[in-house]
Amino acid sequence: MKTSRRTFVKTGALAALGTAIIPGSVFSCTSPKGMVGLQLYSVREDMLKDPLGSLTRLAKMGYVYVEHANYINRKFYGYSAHELKKVLDSLGLKMVSGHTVMGRQHWDETKKDFSDSWKLTVEDAGTLHQQYVVSPSMDGSMRKTYDDFMRYMEVFNKCGELCKKQGMKFGYHNHDFEFSEKLNGEKLFDIMMKSIDPELVVIQLDIGNLYNGGAVAIDVVNQYPGRFENIHVKDEIMAESGAAQYESTIIGEGIVNTRQVVDQATKTGGTTCYIIEQESYQGKTPMECVKSDLEIMKKWGY
Repeated sequence: MKTSRRTFVKTGALAALGTAIIPGSVFSCTSPKGMVGLQLYSVREDMLKDPLGSLTRLAKMGYVYVEHANYINRKFYGYSAHELKKVLDSLGLKMVSGHTVMGRQHWDETKKDFSDSWKLTVEDAGTLHQQYVVSPSMDGSMRKTYDDFMRYMEVFNKCGELCKKQGMKFGYHNHDFEFSEKLNGEKLFDIMMKSIDPELVVIQLDIGNLYNGGAVAIDVVNQYPGRFENIHVKDEIMAESGAAQYESTIIGEGIVNTRQVVDQATKTGGTTCYIIEQESYQGKTPMECVKSDLEIMKKWGY
């Protein structure tokens, strides 16, 4: 990944507002197996330059569900929650989920309460009718010691309670360190899985990221049946450059055996939300890649 999601979500406010109407006939139906969507980080540069035009192109491709990765000063890609909801409605799109980092600053240990800014984050997610409020990754300061880490698992559960009041679930999206780092001799991921309340908190399993942590996707899915209602659908190849060993590619073309993993997640993992994400493109454009990714998912029956 050449541009981190954290860097992306801190980028400045964006384009002017607008709406467009697209005929309903161009939309594909929801998969009988659940919701197939796109993490907008996959087309991050397009969304920075022209969010309305990009969303319009995605809708024409057949996407119905999207997941955001840009929330700055109560704006999503430059839109307020109410403004973006109108745009999405006009395009037949639904913001099923969203990525916003929940950091140490969002929990007041003295008051035992969330900051006003985080409460507004959840409120705005509710305005968009999201089903999931997902924190992508975790600051290193939250996992220095076992006690520190467990304290934040408690905060995760409390955030699940906060989200539940608006009919949503809190989620956490893994990268690679959750599988490579240990506390008290136990992998962070395994500690998380036994510490969070699955009725309140979802682990959004990224089936590609975990390879850079030394894990194998099908093994993780099989280890925790019924625990992955929301997954990131991905594939990985050897990285062309950078520090990471693997980078993402068009699904079905890498080492993950994506179809097998997705089928197993559907069968035993409880998966009903499938969020496509591709962050590297091997010479193709991001829009070309996400179009191919959706077509492949459809061929697989999703």
